[in-house]
Amino acid sequence: MIAPLVAAEGVGRVFGQRGLFSGRRPVAAVAEVSLTVGRGEAVGLVGESGSGKSTIGRILLGLLPPSEGRVLFDGIDLTRIRGAALRRLRRRMQLVFQDPYVSLDPHRRVGAQIADGLTIHGLAAGAAATARAAAFLEEVGLQPEHAKRYPHQFSGGQRQRIGIARALATGPDFLVADEPVSALDVSAQAQILALLADLRRRRGLAMLFISHDLPAVRHLCSRVVVLYLGRVMEEGSTEAVLTSPRHPYTAALLASAPSLDPARRRRSAPLRGEPPSPAKPPTGCVFRTRCRHALPMCEQARPPLRETGTPGHRAACIRDGSDAGGA
Repeated sequence: MIAPLVAAEGVGRVFGQRGLFSGRRPVAAVAEVSLTVGRGEAVGLVGESGSGKSTIGRILLGLLPPSEGRVLFDGIDLTRIRGAALRRLRRRMQLVFQDPYVSLDPHRRVGAQIADGLTIHGLAAGAAATARAAAFLEEVGLQPEHAKRYPHQFSGGQRQRIGIARALATGPDFLVADEPVSALDVSAQAQILALLADLRRRRGLAMLFISHDLPAVRHLCSRVVVLYLGRVMEEGSTEAVLTSPRHPYTAALLASAPSLDPARRRRSAPLRGEPPSPAKPPTGCVFRTRCRHALPMCEQARPPLRETGTPGHRAACIRDGSDAGGA
């Protein structure tokens, strides 16, 4: 078992939503989420848009405080530290954004933007920071002279490499990659995924890979956590979850994903309907309103995550999960 570097324990996050006549009311974006990321491990966090994936990523980075539960980073409770102690830890955790162009300042040279992290955290300054920024560009497959260019002078894939170089500059142990390839074309996606996999191996990075792209998760991650309406539906090894899903939601996600294998496409039906509003989630199992296997008892109680028979593979379903492929 890989020792966890990052651990979320019963994490929840409630936001206030303003109604037309009712004022602000609480909306649970994330509820009772527990997950771990081991040292050097890549964990995939998957689910539809609006499922709470990015919220969890920001909570794990200490950028967003949880409303309940706690987050441990290398044994330190992020919810209890402030000021300089929190800044020291933040050097060890970084974020790779979804849109590489929006995340870069169009009016500054990319080398200067990479050097910012070095300067802010007191790791290097002046010419030393400039030289190290150029070295990080080389590490991600660009040229040192690219440091003098502006973001608009690069392709989308190259800009994402710059974003990764900026994240690497502080020497992080933990990287949250939030949909890092969704804004890129297919060839650039493959290259960025290969780069992330290589960096993880060489640097021993722990990584939370947030995505709705199941083939990308299969390529990069050893474990996967499936999220729906802010709650964990299934978790386990990538091979177990994506090959033998035990929750109808996971099976439906797989059926909705593009595949060249018609036999796999026929094994389950894709998702139907739209997710309910997090402001008014269904009682009992939150997936029951879209589940073809829903039973009357699904409305009464929220099923806990339980072992499926494979060590480490758990699903939140009252059924045994053996027929989830027919979701």
